[in-house]
Amino acid sequence: MSIPKVVIVGRPNVGKSTIFNWLAGRRLAITDNRPGVTRDRVSHLMDEDDRFFELVDTGGMGAKDEDNLTEQVEDQIDAAIEEATIVLFVVDTRAGLTPMDQEVAKRLRYVDMPIICVANKTDREALDPQADEFYKLGRGKLVRVSALANRNKDELMKMIMERLPPPSEDEAEAAAEPEMKVAVVGRRNVGKSTFINTLAQAERVIVSEVPGTTRDSVDVRFDMDGRTFLAIDTPGLTRTKAIKTDLDFYSTHRAQRSIRRADVVLLFFDAADRISKVDKQLCSYIAEQYKPCIFVVNKWDLQQGKIPTEKWVRYLRDSFQTMWYAPIAFVTGQTGKNVKALLNHAQMLYKQSMARVQTAELNKIVRAAVERNEPPLHKNRRPKLFYGAQVASQPPTIVLFCTEPSAFSPQYRRYLLGVLREQLEFGEVPIKLYLHERVRDEQGFAK
Repeated sequence: MSIPKVVIVGRPNVGKSTIFNWLAGRRLAITDNRPGVTRDRVSHLMDEDDRFFELVDTGGMGAKDEDNLTEQVEDQIDAAIEEATIVLFVVDTRAGLTPMDQEVAKRLRYVDMPIICVANKTDREALDPQADEFYKLGRGKLVRVSALANRNKDELMKMIMERLPPPSEDEAEAAAEPEMKVAVVGRRNVGKSTFINTLAQAERVIVSEVPGTTRDSVDVRFDMDGRTFLAIDTPGLTRTKAIKTDLDFYSTHRAQRSIRRADVVLLFFDAADRISKVDKQLCSYIAEQYKPCIFVVNKWDLQQGKIPTEKWVRYLRDSFQTMWYAPIAFVTGQTGKNVKALLNHAQMLYKQSMARVQTAELNKIVRAAVERNEPPLHKNRRPKLFYGAQVASQPPTIVLFCTEPSAFSPQYRRYLLGVLREQLEFGEVPIKLYLHERVRDEQGFAK
């Protein structure tokens, strides 16, 4: 199954990522005046007039990466062009035709697919003649646009749609929502990108020892047992106090958004490193979003035989006491050891988060819990629980109606949560528990 790919290429700082965000209608790729910000292929599934295609942003051609990752960035660009159905060759009208644009055109000379030359930053009609010099490149149809001024977007989209191949029978199936979205998060250099490449069975994202190699959140679709899943590679996070640049800020923002988008979060740790303040900040954010989470101890092959697994389990439980219910996995992302078992467990958590409990069963459990352990007295009166119901899933959300919510101590609420987690299908996922006061109408009936 394949989806057409529309790949955006060009030299640095012509506005490729801005064009990508503009066409996608969302701020997905990081945009910055610094050259070489985009490194990996960032993609977004587009649905236009019942046609599907994958829009792909790439790094700047010919850019010298500040961390000596130029070769890896170029490899990602080459891989994107090789898979492309249509190429959008972006140039800068205000800057005019440059030698680097000509170099890009040379690289596209033998590309056997439709190419649209997109003259970006043509903010008004007066600049249209200035864009004519790009005809010298001889690379496909020229369209004058401005992402910032929102100019000629419809014209560009029309040109893309006209050049898409006829829809295949399985296009809609290939573009269907994945079974599960998994965000892979953690601090820098814990092996997230290596793990993603293992899932994709390809060099889908750049792997390097350089801290902060991954800057954007990257969506990677992969298949397992005949089903499609989405893995989200995220930038490695650093301490809040260490966020000094716009790039650090936006990378952190993208990682947090990926957590919010995910069905299950895999929080990665390096088996050779101690748990850090960044790990605790990440864990707190995951808990605040009520996301199912698995603690993943990566690079376990390097520590196996040196440290007992039980010691790491105790270490994690002591460090993250509020998430004592989160399962723990030991994997080797580079070789794929235990990776399939990890994903199977993630699917179990996803199913738990979507489970529903019958109201009668829930109330039977709550009554038994209260009989075993009554709520403590509050102002010489014992608060009462009347009945409850599950009102939502993802996360499971339960409302218990009572006499006075403030009369139930945090300890007793934790007791109720423990009972619910133990006796219902929510054993390893976060549960939202609300206590509401039962209100009666004028006739004395409960509302």
